[in-house]
Parts: sequence; structure tokens; C-alpha cells
Amino acid sequence: METPFQPFDPDEDEEDRGDQTSGPTRIRDIPIRVVFPNIVTLLAICSGLTAIRFAVEGRFELAIGAIVIAAILDGLDGRIARFFKSATKFGAQMDSLADFVNFGVAPAMLLYFWVLSQAGNIGWISALIYVIGAGIRLARFNVMLENPKQPDWQKNFFLGVPAPAAALVVLLPVYLGLLGLDSLREYPFIMVIFPVAIGLLMVSNLPTWSGKQMGERIRRDLVFPLMIAGVLVVAFLLSNPWESLTLISVAYMASLPLAMSSWKKQYASWLEQQRQTEENSE
Repeated sequence: METPFQPFDPDEDEEDRGDQTSGPTRIRDIPIRVVFPNIVTLLAICSGLTAIRFAVEGRFELAIGAIVIAAILDGLDGRIARFFKSATKFGAQMDSLADFVNFGVAPAMLLYFWVLSQAGNIGWISALIYVIGAGIRLARFNVMLENPKQPDWQKNFFLGVPAPAAALVVLLPVYLGLLGLDSLREYPFIMVIFPVAIGLLMVSNLPTWSGKQMGERIRRDLVFPLMIAGVLVVAFLLSNPWESLTLISVAYMASLPLAMSSWKKQYASWLEQQRQTEENSE
């Protein structure tokens, strides 16, 4: 009996598919290790959509928690794929779509229902600018992945603020409101500036540190200290979530000038190496 679903091939090319109308479709088994990262990505999308539901219902604490869970799952799916050597083009595209929902649409809707709706159309336009910035940022990231001429050192940097970090930072007013500064909601026309600024940072040429290489190699003498530090961070995040998220957001924004300085130094060093290579080849 033939299945009503098209066979799944995550990296199938046009020539591999052939003419499906003229003969039977080639079917081969897919290892579960290839499917598992995609399941994690789907769970992340579910968490992001649930955050939107909580925001509509006014349960902002749960909405932020759902976005944080989506961010954790987003960090896991890629690492799981690399660990099991099961990264696919299909998974990369679905991960990008998940990022758009979880870190573009969900934070914008949360912020809109928390304060931006009080600014009327201006508040909605502010939310739209943030979402559009996230979409452009993710599209540009996908295109840059296909650039074979990119130097290895540039893999340690992103161009513009990445969507997960932007989602974390753009919700800073909500964290402060949950800490007792609810008076921020009395100034919606000032609050509209914040998501616009973060949206522009996403599409800017500002170099920011990438976490893609983080955790792949750890010095032996740092294993136990890092484990203890990780436990402390998680414990503090669970016991004091709004204070933790506020500190993380402020620390990330403070790191942006440092990332730019590091990028300039490495770029200058790379240019010098290129110049010396050209001189030696002449």
C-alpha cells in the first residue's frame, strides 16, 4: 500500500528526484538521528506560538518563560545535529523559520500587548519594524552561510545582532516592569523607540560575537569550574528570573562595543596577512 505522504529526503537535489511522474519514487530509510533535531525545532516553534497565546491572555510571565524555552531548544537543535552529524539543508531552513516565529513575531506581540498597544498605530508600526528587522536579519544570515570565500576568523562573528539575542534584549522593559517599574507602561510613545532600535541593530553591519563555536572544545582544567558556573547561572535564573534576564540583557548590550573592537583587530591582522601573502607571491 502506498503512503499518502511524499518520502522525506532532507538533502534531496533536483537530479536525485528525477521525473516522479514517469516512474516510482525512490524511497530510502532515514536514520532517526536525522529526524531528531527537526523534532526539537518543532518543539521550539510550539513554545514560541504558546508565548504568543500567553501574551494575548495577558500572562506575560509565562510568555517570557515560553520564549526562554524556545531559545534553549534553538540552541540545542543545531548542536544536536552537529553532534550526531545529521545537519541537513531542510533542518537549516526550518530552524530559520522557527527563529522568525520565536524571536521575531513572539517578542513583538508580547511587547505590543504589554505596552505598545497603548500607542495605537505607532505602537503597531514599531512592532512591525522589529519583526521585519528579524526577517531581514535571518534572510541575510542564510545567504552568508553559502559564502565560500568567508575567512575562518569571521565565523566567530555575526553581522548585526542575532535574532535570539535581540529577542532577549527587546523584552528588557517587560523585565523591568515585572521587577516593579510598571510605570514604564505610562510612557508608550517613548517605549516605541526601543523595538525600532533593536530592529535596526539586527539589520546593521555591527559585528557581534557568535556562540556557534562555543562549547565545542573546553580545556580540561576548566571543565569543573564551567559546570559549577552553569549550575549557578541556572539556579539564579530559576530563583530570580527577572533580575537574571535584566542583567543578561544589559551585559549583552555592553558587550557590543567589545565585539566591534575585537572584530577590527582581527580584520586588521587578516588584511596584513593578505598583504604579506601577495608580496611573497610576487
